[in-house]
Amino acid sequence: MVTETRLEAEVRRLAGSVPDPELPVLTLEELGVLRDVRMQGPDKVTVHLTPTYTGCPAIETMSADIERVLHEHGVPEVSVVTVLAPAWSTDDISDEGRRKLAEFGIAPPRPHRGPDGPVPVTLSVRCPHCGSTDTELLSRFSSTACKALRRCVDCREPFDHFKEL
Repeated sequence: MVTETRLEAEVRRLAGSVPDPELPVLTLEELGVLRDVRMQGPDKVTVHLTPTYTGCPAIETMSADIERVLHEHGVPEVSVVTVLAPAWSTDDISDEGRRKLAEFGIAPPRPHRGPDGPVPVTLSVRCPHCGSTDTELLSRFSSTACKALRRCVDCREPFDHFKEL
């Protein structure tokens, strides 16, 4: 078993702290797209990222932002590798990430699986403004392909819902 060095842990913390370009309220660590960080020598690091979906245009910006942050912190050679398997899932979003999405006014995705197996299926989406589950779909797509536009029937406020993937 390979253990993470202190330097790798610090580099992972720095890379993970980069904000998502489409959802800047979340870091890449909270979004769950940061898969691995490995030191390849004293001056070189390889970072593995998984996009939220194949062809996600934000992956280029994420990679450039990670490179910039690590260069600013003294890592001279940074390689960011896109990894497609295993595929990213909304289950990869951390609890803190889900909390931040709701606080930001975006309904977080419902979990697909829990620690003890499948999560019971529910079709309701909770309004991040008032908490009501009486919401309606306005559009399958919103500001990004990952989100749908919904409206709360009770408070009448529109909101984004991060789709389950």
